[in-house]
Amino acid sequence: MTALPAPRLEGSYRLPDARRIGFCEYGTADGRPVLWFHGTPGGSRQIAPVGRLAAQRLGMRLIALDRPGIGASTPHVYPNVLGWADDVGLILDGLGIDRFEVVALSGGGPYALACAARHPQRTVAAAILGGVAPTVGPDRIRGGLVGVLRGFAPLLVPTYEPVGRGLQLFVRCSRPLQSPLFEVFKALFPEGDRRVFSQPDMKEMFIEDIVVGARQYAAAPILDLIQFSRDWGFRLADINVPVRIWQGDADRIVPAEHAEHLAARLPDTQLRICPDESHLGVMAAAEEIFAVLLDLWI
Repeated sequence: MTALPAPRLEGSYRLPDARRIGFCEYGTADGRPVLWFHGTPGGSRQIAPVGRLAAQRLGMRLIALDRPGIGASTPHVYPNVLGWADDVGLILDGLGIDRFEVVALSGGGPYALACAARHPQRTVAAAILGGVAPTVGPDRIRGGLVGVLRGFAPLLVPTYEPVGRGLQLFVRCSRPLQSPLFEVFKALFPEGDRRVFSQPDMKEMFIEDIVVGARQYAAAPILDLIQFSRDWGFRLADINVPVRIWQGDADRIVPAEHAEHLAARLPDTQLRICPDESHLGVMAAAEEIFAVLLDLWI
């Protein structure tokens, strides 16, 4: 089995208010900057091995950011997902990056679209892989796991810190049993996602991401759910950045209706349906996705 490619660089960025945002970098230091926003749950190591290798091969500077409450990122509740885009802008300023592209998996989708809305002159293009659509406001859609869980979000606002500590403690205590517990976790998913989890390198990647991500915090999934229960703070029709969407037609976690809903409302978009692919299966298209984005760089 090929060893899982390690990050080229990792650490955290300090924001002006002393909060921190954790990161991992893959690819090349002088490549075109592409941000990677992980899914829910997930962290900055939630990048398929094929994607890590493709970033190096294509000469990309792939910067994966931990959202608040995972990895080295300080827990924080934004008024809406545009708050994340503001933090990203500060990080890019500090790195001297004027223009960038962004790839987002699943729960990272709203945050990528927020960056496109907040930074239209800096965002060259965005790629969304099985991303969720709004469940609140004029652009809302019904259905999918996020829509079902949205009703629980108000209960989590005052309790996300103790819940996050409980999740962190669980991950720490279960490390000796991480492989059998992963098999139990895998059994909860649809068949297509179980096939992805069964690949040895993907299993290693997901376990690494969970274990490393929970070293300091583990509240990010709860914080994501809180954000998804709120209006995003912008309208999809106002995004003029090119958006490319990849969606598995066998996705049972974020149904294809979400991708179709986004594509119908975004002014400059293309929807690519991946036949017989699950929610996580679209990660295998990383090299194709990166190549499409780099072609849009003008």
